[in-house]
Amino acid sequence: MAVADDIALIRRQEEVLVFAAFDEAVAFTIGSAIRDRALAGNLPIIVDIRTFDRPLFYAAMPGSNASNPDWARRKINVVRRFLRSTYRMVLEQQRPDRTFKVGEGLDISDYVLAGGGFPVTVKGAGVIGVIAVSGLPEREDHGVVVDALCDHLGIDKRGLVLSREAE
Repeated sequence: MAVADDIALIRRQEEVLVFAAFDEAVAFTIGSAIRDRALAGNLPIIVDIRTFDRPLFYAAMPGSNASNPDWARRKINVVRRFLRSTYRMVLEQQRPDRTFKVGEGLDISDYVLAGGGFPVTVKGAGVIGVIAVSGLPEREDHGVVVDALCDHLGIDKRGLVLSREAE
């Protein structure tokens, strides 16, 4: 039941964490907030924020590694394809090998089931981009993004944040 509850909560996050507008300045503000949190908490992450046509913000923290940008790129591709958070996809697909079913036709070199990619949704426009974090366990990657979005949008985190315990 915990997985079903998490999926329902992530759907709620995706419905509530919506921007009135999103541009370079907003991406910089959110990216900088995630970077500041990572520095304060010694989180070895990268953050990549982009619309589907171009990158808007990127930062790599101490301790992140050469694999993190590729993980983020593959998470970004999943959000672009399915227009939902990658952690939701992980929970819905339940594939321990991190790949999509063969019938999906999605190459593992370009798509991965791993949490940390969250859709950038603009009211009246839909999903226009993604915020991706990579470097922590996937539930935590997802949580870093949700926390930053709640702060930026002025939305009370209570009732939107996943519990710390894993599914």
